[in-house]
Amino acid sequence: MAGPDGEARVLLTAQHIVKALGTTDTMTDDMIQILSNFDHRFSSMNEKKIELKLDDKEAEIEDDYHQHSRNSRASNARNPSHARANNSTLDRAENVVVQWDAGYSEQARQKWLFENGEESLTYLNAVDDVLNQLESMKSHNKDPGTLERAQNLLQLAMTRLVEELRHLLETCGKSVDPDWLLDSWAAGYFRTPLPNVVDPESEGSEDDEDDDEDDVPVAQPVGAVQTMVDLVPPDVAQDMSDIVSRLILGGMKREASQAYVSSRKNMLEESLYELGVEKLTIDEVQKMQWEVQEDKIKNWNQAIKVGVKVLFASEKQLCDKVFLQPHTDTCFNDIAKGAMMQLLSFGEAVAISRRSPEKLFKVLDMYETLRDLLPDLDAIFSGSPGASVRSEAKGILMRLGEAARGTFGEFENAIQRDASKTPVPGGAVHPLNRYVMNYINLLCDYTDTLKQLFGEKKKGVQELLGSDAALPVYAEDERGDKEGLLPLAVQIKWLMHVLQNNLEGKSKIYKDPALTNLFLMNNVHYMVQKVKSSEVRALIGDDWVRKHTSMVRQYATSYQRAAWSKVVSFLKDEGIQSAGMSSGVSRVTLKERFKNFNAAFDEAHKSQSLWVVLDPQLRDELRISIADKLLPAYRAFVGRYGHVIDSGRHSNKYIKYTVEDLEMAIGDFFEGATGSMSGRR
Repeated sequence: MAGPDGEARVLLTAQHIVKALGTTDTMTDDMIQILSNFDHRFSSMNEKKIELKLDDKEAEIEDDYHQHSRNSRASNARNPSHARANNSTLDRAENVVVQWDAGYSEQARQKWLFENGEESLTYLNAVDDVLNQLESMKSHNKDPGTLERAQNLLQLAMTRLVEELRHLLETCGKSVDPDWLLDSWAAGYFRTPLPNVVDPESEGSEDDEDDDEDDVPVAQPVGAVQTMVDLVPPDVAQDMSDIVSRLILGGMKREASQAYVSSRKNMLEESLYELGVEKLTIDEVQKMQWEVQEDKIKNWNQAIKVGVKVLFASEKQLCDKVFLQPHTDTCFNDIAKGAMMQLLSFGEAVAISRRSPEKLFKVLDMYETLRDLLPDLDAIFSGSPGASVRSEAKGILMRLGEAARGTFGEFENAIQRDASKTPVPGGAVHPLNRYVMNYINLLCDYTDTLKQLFGEKKKGVQELLGSDAALPVYAEDERGDKEGLLPLAVQIKWLMHVLQNNLEGKSKIYKDPALTNLFLMNNVHYMVQKVKSSEVRALIGDDWVRKHTSMVRQYATSYQRAAWSKVVSFLKDEGIQSAGMSSGVSRVTLKERFKNFNAAFDEAHKSQSLWVVLDPQLRDELRISIADKLLPAYRAFVGRYGHVIDSGRHSNKYIKYTVEDLEMAIGDFFEGATGSMSGRR
């Protein structure tokens, strides 16, 4: 047996441990009895060591209070005294929970738990104790009264935690500032976290000059940081997670999810609305004027990019912090599915709308936007809950692709149907030609997308477009189509073939054959220049350029023949010689020749000064070609026969122009304005 001092120390130790554990008086006696049985172990120890160990034990017991609560369940099964300890644990938990019950405590009605970190931690620990006690009772003999007491206590705690969660959601959740969001997105920069973004300008006061520079957020390139932002402060997100985890363990998963989903769904939809996302039905979209729909499409492209990459991604990030799998996917889907489906619904409305050429580029923009976002959507709307969103997005992408291909075909039909009969003044480039070639050039901005839509497997022209006999002239490549063409290249060539056929039909509107050929020369030359100055050339090849450049020369030659053959014919020697005349030249015939030449040239000058060749180089080449054909012939004719006219009266009536006059007059051609012939001589 231990001596008196040893016994006193044992009793003192037992009393100290019991006090640290907060047990009842009944349990104190049991503890003393148990520890007294081990007095022989204490008696063999040095007093100083015992005191040190007791001090260490006291600190350990106080620090490991919560671990003790969990381990006590096992002790209860082995010793009835431990059951009394469980009652003591419930007593302590009850003291904490009840003081935050709004029906019991004035403090609970005036304050919020999670506005104070220490109080919220104490409350959560109390909830954990109740949950542990209930868990222990599942596997051991239950005292009905204790069980009912624990269940009632848990219900009080769960009710309070739901209220605390709603309060945090209401006070800390804010919609994202759309101006900040769009400006940051457009500039490629983001500041984090949000919404507690510090504006350096608003912070600029003398008192703040000494503040740590780290307090001022520095904009970083999007590539250097995640585009996700903190929709609520991180410490609040942790509080929400702590609350939700207890609610789920307490059997209130549905209440926790409903409170969270309801609040966050409203925040997300409000943020999207402020970005310009409206709730429009498919019927409303289809009834819009194109100008209105065009603006809506532009806004949709921007909103869905920012929405998916920032808002939806950030919402998923927050949901992952607050809920644990498998709850997080379901919860996020409940929050975001409706908003995402609303965005996708607009895409579907555009995809099934009436197809017209002016819509193609906007449809392609939408297709590219949604295509590029699919990986993000797959990651954000993950798991089986997000399957319907992923499936819907892929389906709408497919329909947008079909709409693009269909609109491309409608463009071909529109070219064929254009039957305007109004001639373009001066044989200039036709507006249809400008529209189509500019349209094709713009299509090159979408080359990769169009290759994807039409397929990248090379095929023969006949396989792609059927047996149109005229097509190979325009569509086969420089190697005779042995290796085939990309489907997109064939489509582009076919569009230009359809355009050229239409222009040839419009050229017949002109009654003057010279103007007909000038019109075709102008328009084919315009097509060639557009191809040469754009990416279309790389797509359809140099062979097309060579063939159509040769075509331009042919039309130019045909123009000169039609416009100047008659004029030059008056400068020929045939029919001027007259038998019986001393000079061998009939003055009457010669005068008639000069008169006819003057009249023909005046008419040519009058009309061709109104004709148009906009390309400066082509215009100069034509003038030089006319001068080379006309001036030498006129100079030679005047040299041979001018003296015959000069020997008579009124010679200037017949020889109206010098060679220089004609050369200056030719300089008036193709300017689109009447040139004055007065004073040329």
